[in-house]
Parts: sequence; structure tokens; C-alpha cells
Amino acid sequence: MEIKVLAFAGSPRRGGNSETLLDWVLSSMAEEDGVVIEKIPLTEANVNPCRGCNACHKTGECVVKDDAIPLFNRILAAECLAVASPIYSMGITAELKGLIDRAQFIWARKFILKNLYFPNEQIRRHKGIFISTAGLSWDNVFDAAFPAVTAFFNTLGFEYYDNIIANDMDRYQGIRGHPTAIAEAKKKGTEVVLLLEKMKEEEAST
Repeated sequence: MEIKVLAFAGSPRRGGNSETLLDWVLSSMAEEDGVVIEKIPLTEANVNPCRGCNACHKTGECVVKDDAIPLFNRILAAECLAVASPIYSMGITAELKGLIDRAQFIWARKFILKNLYFPNEQIRRHKGIFISTAGLSWDNVFDAAFPAVTAFFNTLGFEYYDNIIANDMDRYQGIRGHPTAIAEAKKKGTEVVLLLEKMKEEEAST
């Protein structure tokens, strides 16, 4: 039974702490049968900023022609959406925030034009995961990132399932020095795909 996982690496630096943490999550998911994973580094995607023109409020379509619209089609076809970003200046990166902003046309369909609706049961069967790292040891260093990620998952019809986060990177000299990050990443990655598989099996048996 196939589970589609779509992941976005939101750091401008390839192979850094947040992408490594994301890769650990995805590697544990890949160990389960039927899991199909696609990872997209946003540095390699042609996603332009939202223009704030509000044209989508009238048409439900985005006027900016780039890779964003095909990416959203792939998001809506996935059952698990994983987004990864380091914390820059107490928030997510410009790359990830740019993609989130471009979801405005979907928001317009849901809340202005009211021609798009995600039933609660559909939302329950689609899980969103936020993966992040931060240099500082502060417990609240991720707090400013959560609202934007919450809005992204809510707009796209995904239940905000979990965070996989690791701070204090400066002290540990990177994610590979963190004492618990890899175990937690692999555990949570496995948990979410097993849950989705169980839901699919239950749906098929009804």
C-alpha cells in the first residue's frame, strides 16, 4: 500500500544541519514497504515571491508562472508533507517562507471563493511534519517559526502532526554531534508512516 511523502529542504545551504535531520527522517520512512519519497531542495526550485496582487482572490489562480504551481499540485497529491528549515533570525528561511506565501491562491479558494474544501477525515489522513535546527540553546528559539508552518499545513489540508527539532547546534558543533537527534528523527519518521499505513488499511477494509 503506497504512502507518498513529499519533503522540502528549506535551507539555502545544501547538506547543512536541517537537511541532514530531514534526511534521517526520510531514511527511516524509506525502510517501510510502499513508501515513495520525493525530496525537493528549495534552492533548486524556481519559486518567486508572492506579489501580493490579490488576483487569486478573484480567480483562484496565481498569476506568477514558475515552479510553484506544479509543486503545489505535488503537495496536494502527497499523504505526508515534511518541511525543513534552520532558524535564521528567530524564524524560518526566506526560501521556505517564499513557498508558504505562494499558497495564497489555495487560501483564496478556501476562504474567499469557497470552492475548495478539505473534509476533517481527509485532513486526518494527511500529516505535516516540521523539521528544524537552531544554533542557540534557548527553549523558545523555534516559537516564531511555528505559526507560519501551522498556516501552511492548515491551508493545504494537512494535520500538523509533529515537530522534529534540535537546538544548541553551536554547542554540539552541528547536528551530528547532537546526542539524541538521529534517534528521535528515525523514531518519529517511522511512526508517521506506520500510522498512515494503518489508516489506509482501515479505510480499505470498510
